Amino acid sequence: MGILDGKRILVTGVLTDSSIAFHIARLAQEQGATVVLTGYGRLGLVQRIAKRLPETPPVLELDVTDDEHLATLADRVGEHVDGLDGIVHSIGFTPQGALGGNFLNTEWNDVAQAMHTSTFSLKSLTTSLLPLMDRGGSVVALDFDNSVSYPVYDWMGVAKSALTSTARYLARYVGDKNVRVNLVSAGPLSTMAARSIPGFDELAEHWPERAPLGWDVKDPEPAAKAVVALLSDWFPATTGETVHVDGGFHSTGA
Repeated sequence: MGILDGKRILVTGVLTDSSIAFHIARLAQEQGATVVLTGYGRLGLVQRIAKRLPETPPVLELDVTDDEHLATLADRVGEHVDGLDGIVHSIGFTPQGALGGNFLNTEWNDVAQAMHTSTFSLKSLTTSLLPLMDRGGSVVALDFDNSVSYPVYDWMGVAKSALTSTARYLARYVGDKNVRVNLVSAGPLSTMAARSIPGFDELAEHWPERAPLGWDVKDPEPAAKAVVALLSDWFPATTGETVHVDGGFHSTGA
């Protein structure tokens, strides 16, 4: 018996089997959940990667910046499950011009794209699926500590700060539907998305030595376990919260 027995979970953001979202989907299935995946752009790749999960889930196309995709999402998900108990938001994108030390020269169009894809999408994804969450449920988004600035992270850091605030406000407005909204702030992980950030190694290099518990950039499972725990019924009165899964790095000074 698992902590997600009988739960129906939608997981976004699976691209490769190193994705945090892949490990969330795997652990969710191992804990008894029925999983539906979404993908965008490289849908064939997502479908192939989905076959590496314990059970092959359906994969739906979703561009979170496309109003038509969002408008039809609940109906498309409803073809595979009779409702949802959980949503995993593992979506983030920032154009190269908004990363890598180019903060002062970034154009608004790049910032707008980062905010739409990485931040506003938490609200739009959740509201599009609320009709399927008539029993309440849990929304969990992947975050990155934004209490300080980091080299090269630039406007993605700003987008993550906005994501934190968005989660708090979303938690306020969906609480009366018994829907919880929380964040897992993971330490840097060597995923395909992370490797696309210019200077990612510079951002991550001091993490293992400064984190009290240490940190392995190649191990997404601790973050995935935290997400699965928040999807379960074991946090029934927790919402608007950020759970740090970073070896304790966020809590340390110089």
